Amino acid sequence: MTSKEKPEMQQIELNKLNLQNLTQIKKQLDQELGVFQDSLQALKIAQTKYKDTVECLDKIKPDAKGSDIMVPLTGSMFVPGKVDSADKVLVDVGTGYYLNMNIDSARDYFKRKVTFVTEQMGKIQAIGLEKSKIREAIMDVMQSKIQAQMTNQRAVKTMAGASN
Repeated sequence: MTSKEKPEMQQIELNKLNLQNLTQIKKQLDQELGVFQDSLQALKIAQTKYKDTVECLDKIKPDAKGSDIMVPLTGSMFVPGKVDSADKVLVDVGTGYYLNMNIDSARDYFKRKVTFVTEQMGKIQAIGLEKSKIREAIMDVMQSKIQAQMTNQRAVKTMAGASN
């Protein structure tokens, strides 16, 4: 990422914020972390799908032409079929577009997809780690502010009890 692509970070003195502001920031961070977790989970599913596809492509042998296969219609319904060509596959490249590729090109395509998804996962994990550190710092400041309030309340009660 170049400096132009990086979002500008605002530095805030956490100790100068009140508990209500800290709670709001923590809540926002919790929501962002949830989104990052959901994104990571979706990317992990895509990564697994692409890896599985590469493994399936590795299993296609030239002598597979004419062999019987089960063609999925849905996740749980299949029809019998025969392999028409063992050197070409139809690849879904997204948004309703399909490309006829030879096995090696398809394998390279899906390996590139695995690499890309893995890189994106790394970026999201790094951002999530930073957000987690910020969240922990906010929780530490909140805890110290709550303890300070409790100490002040005890001191006020002690002084009120001593003056009676």
